[in-house]
Amino acid sequence: MKRSFLQRVQITVEGTVQGVGFRPFVYRLARELGLSGWVTNTRNGVLIEIEGDAGDIESFLGRLKLEAPASAMVESMNTSIIPVAAETYFSIAPSTETGQRALVIPPDLATCSDCCRELTDPEDRRFQHPFITCTQCGPRYSLLMAVPYERTNTTMVEFELCAACRAEYSSEADRRFHAEPIACPACGPRLSLWNEQGEEVAIGKDALHRVQLMLEEGLIVAVKGLGGFQLWVDAKSDKAVRRLRDQKRRPEKPFAVLFPSVDMVRDYCVLSSDGEALLRSAQAPIVLTRRRRQTHIADVVAPGNPYLGVMLPTTPLHHLLMALLQRPMVATSGNRSEEPIVTDEREALVRLKGIADAFLVHDRPIARSVDDSVVLMVDGAPKGNDRGETGKFKGDVMILRRARGYVPQAIRWSDGPADGVQGPVLAVGGHLKNTVALLREDRVVLSQHLGDLSTVEADKAFRQAISDLQQLLQVTPKAIACDLHPDYRSTTFARELAATLSVPFIPVQHHHAHVASCMAEHKLDGEVLGIAWDGAGYGRSGQVWGGEFLITSYRQFTRLASLNPFRLLGGEAAMKEPGRSAAALLWELMGEGMPEHQCPSWKISHNQREKFASVLKSGIASPWTTSMGRLFDAVASLTGLCQETTFEGQAAMAVQFAAERGIETSLEGYPIDLVLSESPGVKWILDWRPMMNALLDDLRRGRRAEVVATKFHVGLAEGVVRVAQAAGLPRVVLTGGCFQNRLLVSLVRRRLEAAGFSVYCHRLVPPNDGGLSLGQAVVAAHLLKDAQ
Repeated sequence: MKRSFLQRVQITVEGTVQGVGFRPFVYRLARELGLSGWVTNTRNGVLIEIEGDAGDIESFLGRLKLEAPASAMVESMNTSIIPVAAETYFSIAPSTETGQRALVIPPDLATCSDCCRELTDPEDRRFQHPFITCTQCGPRYSLLMAVPYERTNTTMVEFELCAACRAEYSSEADRRFHAEPIACPACGPRLSLWNEQGEEVAIGKDALHRVQLMLEEGLIVAVKGLGGFQLWVDAKSDKAVRRLRDQKRRPEKPFAVLFPSVDMVRDYCVLSSDGEALLRSAQAPIVLTRRRRQTHIADVVAPGNPYLGVMLPTTPLHHLLMALLQRPMVATSGNRSEEPIVTDEREALVRLKGIADAFLVHDRPIARSVDDSVVLMVDGAPKGNDRGETGKFKGDVMILRRARGYVPQAIRWSDGPADGVQGPVLAVGGHLKNTVALLREDRVVLSQHLGDLSTVEADKAFRQAISDLQQLLQVTPKAIACDLHPDYRSTTFARELAATLSVPFIPVQHHHAHVASCMAEHKLDGEVLGIAWDGAGYGRSGQVWGGEFLITSYRQFTRLASLNPFRLLGGEAAMKEPGRSAAALLWELMGEGMPEHQCPSWKISHNQREKFASVLKSGIASPWTTSMGRLFDAVASLTGLCQETTFEGQAAMAVQFAAERGIETSLEGYPIDLVLSESPGVKWILDWRPMMNALLDDLRRGRRAEVVATKFHVGLAEGVVRVAQAAGLPRVVLTGGCFQNRLLVSLVRRRLEAAGFSVYCHRLVPPNDGGLSLGQAVVAAHLLKDAQ
């Protein structure tokens, strides 16, 4: 029975509830139910006071979570009864600055269907307006300068609303009620086309048509998007894409392709229902999708790769350009290789000089760079998590690059009181695929993907991101966490900042951080078996680790097992020349007989083998490693799949792709032994020597690379099960860059689950080094608590 008496309730709502139309939704719901009171943004979410009939308030509370805007995410909602105020209306009150600032900031969202409809309606006053937006879509994080999320705290503060926009902003019946970044052709940003010298040559619609003609002629145009510049070129033109590769200094790493519609994506790729849902989602990431064999995409877009990174238009400007072009376009990050993405048009003239033939720019400032996110669907039925991020998908969504659409959404690593962990902790990530993170209590906010810290420009962007995150959230860390590697730029910075702030400096071992990051995603406490496979991570003894089985908790880990060590021939040179890893493995198998080994598919000259043998014999510049990534490299070289790489993971990808071609040919795995270790600090050794001997026998018999690669993958999966059974823990975590391999993940997970284990993979942060900062932050927070 509906209760009937006057009541006033205060409601605190936390989660992603700013910048997503939540206050207008609350306003309309309260008015519909005849309730009075107010709603306001606070530092930690939204505060509501609601007054009226108790039964209507009960209905209001039930609908508040069920009917919230699709882009909102209510994490917690607390209520308390307060004295009646006898108000007669409901309003949106000015934002308050009281309380501790929560680690919740709205992400940028792709253009919604309502705005797309208006964009193409000649009768609408925003017809073909490149900056159309509403409460459900458009820029948020990329233009936010401070919180709460209000227009005065964004880069749109420079654009005063015209009377028509002001009326929409103030009308509770309008879709743009309190939509902070709105504008129109009369009061919004201005689009223009510049030549290479920065001279304006066209504006508005004329600029769009000029860009269309340039791209159709095979020229390269730098387009200022939502979170930075993109470099556009015709994806069908081999000559144009090759020129972009030459100018950008990116020889073979795949480019993403922008399509005008889902229908055209299907013409070029095998698109699953999950893939389509991701492309159409508010996050609208780049989705790795298997390409069809006969397409007109230039081979140099993704050489030797059976997948295409596909995306749909995510901004009104994208929609307008693609409506004109009606063809697939390469749309890649606006930078030179290993440099951060460009965000400012004047800077673009300098940093993209010699690459872009023209610049399509606008005068809406970008507060921070935000690249496109990249995701991959992995086969299997996920358990899901408390927020349901993957609940609507048949398989797991694996994020490979976490940026636009996902950042800076906070990750809650604990359901309870965070085990007394407080923070704040700043974690600065690793050297490759860097992200940084801030932890306070049960939440961690990760920065957008920052890339590799190999250049001065990248280091500058890294430092700016740290300053930016602290300023935006008004957090001063009580500890600084970093990788254990003493020579990383990020480690040097962490050491300096900890000294400056007089706070603890906490290095976290690389693979411990990997496992902890996946544990934090799934809110796992206690011990797990963490399997961390990647290219390289600094071990406790200075050895290069990378094929690790760790008994892990947040506070500590024990090295249960690892790959049998081999030499990293030439140090970092081995990461670019897979033949060096092959030579190192053969050296362990046959010693000084390695140069004479006969294998037709191994395309390393006898002279080069002798040079390798000389270095291996001396041990110079060849540290010991347990790297699974280098084991993949060795197989790539021995099978003739890859002898030289130009980007990280290229050789391992070649082995994966060959195995995917041959997966139905054979499911028999190569043998791999689990033996007791003779070295201190690790109990078991996963011995690859029987595997390599069998692999070499197959190659000598002329077995195809596809069969060899398949048996290699299956053998590794069976080896994992043996270690898991020896560990005796029910929960197994898969992490590290090698587990970006969808075939490996599928084989390992299925075998582990068949053996009775619960398996956890990444879904909220990348399994690669882009997830390190989350693990570092959670580990350091626990160590900080223990030290207090």
